[in-house]
Amino acid sequence: MRPPIAWRSPGDKKAPHGVARWQVEAGLTWQLLLSCRRCRRHRRLFSSHSPLLPIPTSFQVPPSLSSIPFSPAKNHQQSERASRASASYSMTMTGGHRRLMGASSASAPAGEDAGKSGSSKDAMRIMVSVLVVVIFCTLLYCVYCWRWRKRNAVRRAQIERLRPMSSSDLPLMDLASIHAATDSFSKANKLGEGGFGPVYRGVLPGGAEIAVKRLSARSRQGAAEFRNEVELIAKLQHRNLVRLLGWCAERDEKLLVYEFLPNGSLDAFLFNAGKSAQLGWTTRHNIIVGIARGLLYLHEDSLLKVVHRDLKASNVLLDNKMSPKISDFGMAKIFEDESNEVNTGRVVGTYGYMAPEFALEGVYSVKSDVFSFGVLLLEILSGQRNGALYLEDHQQSLIQDAWKLWSEGQAAEFMDPALGRAYAAEEAWRCYHVGLLCVQEDADARPTMSNVLLALISDHMNLPEPSRPPMFTRLRRVLLAAPPLTTKTESTTSPVSVNDVSITVIEPR
Repeated sequence: MRPPIAWRSPGDKKAPHGVARWQVEAGLTWQLLLSCRRCRRHRRLFSSHSPLLPIPTSFQVPPSLSSIPFSPAKNHQQSERASRASASYSMTMTGGHRRLMGASSASAPAGEDAGKSGSSKDAMRIMVSVLVVVIFCTLLYCVYCWRWRKRNAVRRAQIERLRPMSSSDLPLMDLASIHAATDSFSKANKLGEGGFGPVYRGVLPGGAEIAVKRLSARSRQGAAEFRNEVELIAKLQHRNLVRLLGWCAERDEKLLVYEFLPNGSLDAFLFNAGKSAQLGWTTRHNIIVGIARGLLYLHEDSLLKVVHRDLKASNVLLDNKMSPKISDFGMAKIFEDESNEVNTGRVVGTYGYMAPEFALEGVYSVKSDVFSFGVLLLEILSGQRNGALYLEDHQQSLIQDAWKLWSEGQAAEFMDPALGRAYAAEEAWRCYHVGLLCVQEDADARPTMSNVLLALISDHMNLPEPSRPPMFTRLRRVLLAAPPLTTKTESTTSPVSVNDVSITVIEPR
């Protein structure tokens, strides 16, 4: 913004400081002077002695005070001090035969006021914008803090609700660590699909391999079953039980971290034509004895009396030496007193492995596990899955086939063709005999697991004759919560387990 130049008539002796005044002497000499109030000095701007302009012969005195803006190049401070005054001007100078100078200008003050007003509005807009951004960021931060605190509160509540009372030595693992170990539960690390959710392989930073059981959102296993499994496995330690390394209950995730068993589950070998040949007789016999030892520990040798209630081929895992380890204790129950059986209104388990008293009446005991063990033993001998014919009327199940061939003296026909004749006949017949004793209809007639193990490893124990097993003629699947699940086909290579709930109708003899 430039300071103004004011023009005064020649008779005006007192021009205001800070403006230029017009002086004419004797009509012949003229000059334009600049007066400065601050420094008390005058500066000649134009004069008649300048060779650029001729001496005017006439002039027209401005009728009133007018001004023009100017900006001295040599003194910037003077220009800024004089910039406070402004006006419009109009000047005409004539001399001789021609017009010497003329100028006109629009009102400078109006333009400057508009500029000042626009600058004020821009500054106001900037201030408002900055204020809005600051308020928005503050609100966003407050919302983040609130959600973070709420999430942590929920997590703490879940942990406290799911924390086993006696598993203080069992590590509580971080969800981020499990995500990193399993590559965010990638499909490449998926080992199989269980009834309660998928199982993934993972590698910890130290290189140790783990198996992570991830509770599915659609699973029927809730918080109670999850806590039950954690609490049980934390208390139970046996070489034929899978070892729990840690657990996690964070956000909506419920995870169990087990030791990694490279050979997967038993059903992946037993019911797969391409892998069943890898199970020779010695391996099968060791698996049978190992499962019996694990059940005996649960029923009699541990501090707790535990009924597994879901023993089946897919819940038996094999380590690198093909030694069996019982897994999946989600539906296991503890007998806290001296009672030997419990009546429950909720029937859970897998069809084909459930004892008749449990399927029909909801009564379970350690003898229910004995029945499941007998079914599993017969499956290991024959290489066939029990229950495959349950949905078809007028067809026999694996148990019926076993009883029929036993009663006809054709036990060799029951053995898995993948074995050929490469098995110890005496051990095989004894296992066959024990299996039929375990699947008897009367629970009291079934042997205990201590007697079962003794019969399997002893050649001199006399075994009673088995009675006819229950005749399963019809199966009706009962869906309590989840939609129907499909079972694994025999060609499936990955271990798959499905927990179906069923009721079996028994035909009387």
